[in-house]
Amino acid sequence: MFIDIHTHAYHPKIAEKVVAQLESHYGIPAVGTARLDDLLARAKRAGLDKVVVHNAATTPAQVIPANNWAIRIQREYPEQVIAFGTLHRDYADFEQELDRLEQAGIQGIKFHADFQGFRLDDPKLGPIYEAMSGRFVLMLHVGDKLPPEQNNSSPDKVAAILRDFPGLTVIAAHMGGLYQWKFVVEQLVGKKVYIDTSSTLPFIDDETLRRIFDGHPRERILFGSDYPLFDPGEEIVRLRKRLLLGDAAMEQLLSTGMSLFDGKTVH
Repeated sequence: MFIDIHTHAYHPKIAEKVVAQLESHYGIPAVGTARLDDLLARAKRAGLDKVVVHNAATTPAQVIPANNWAIRIQREYPEQVIAFGTLHRDYADFEQELDRLEQAGIQGIKFHADFQGFRLDDPKLGPIYEAMSGRFVLMLHVGDKLPPEQNNSSPDKVAAILRDFPGLTVIAAHMGGLYQWKFVVEQLVGKKVYIDTSSTLPFIDDETLRRIFDGHPRERILFGSDYPLFDPGEEIVRLRKRLLLGDAAMEQLLSTGMSLFDGKTVH
């Protein structure tokens, strides 16, 4: 089965607003509406069987509504969607919420520290990481134009999480760190961490892309499009061309993410 490990789709009431915020923050015109019907149609055209849908609560008050949406789309589209939940550093009842998500069949949690306003290595996140270990996959937005010491989500912070919580399954988005390629090579390549290809190709040179791709275990590199900013089918074509991937290598990239989800075990 082929899977896009990194997409976003929102309730129709807020989808248009979220797209406007994404375009403003990243300076990238979105290709999609951020509605689930548009995402699933694009995934089908791209030959994908499943999409992983993410959202991130920017305040503690958003945790429950965001997770209710994740649970809803997981239940309504079980053959096509794997929905990740979210938490916030300052959400007090995280253990209860993790239990609720687990009982609902949610297998992963998304953090976007830059939008959520905290550092990935914030000590307050330690108990959350510990509670997630062995139970959930953790998807992390990683990278920004700011230097690491000012960047909430730089690769060194991911490396610290891997060191301190070895039982935690982590995906470092954007090839390990958007705009932080030097530090990805130094701190994450070859480590026990998954990386995805989302929001990478327009921002990275060929030599660095190849260095990361060749240096990291292939079984830990996952295809992600970052819809609605990019179209899954177009990203598949770009990846094949940039990395000179044959059919077998492309199929491995598209299917590897499925190994993370068997309904019971987090690897």
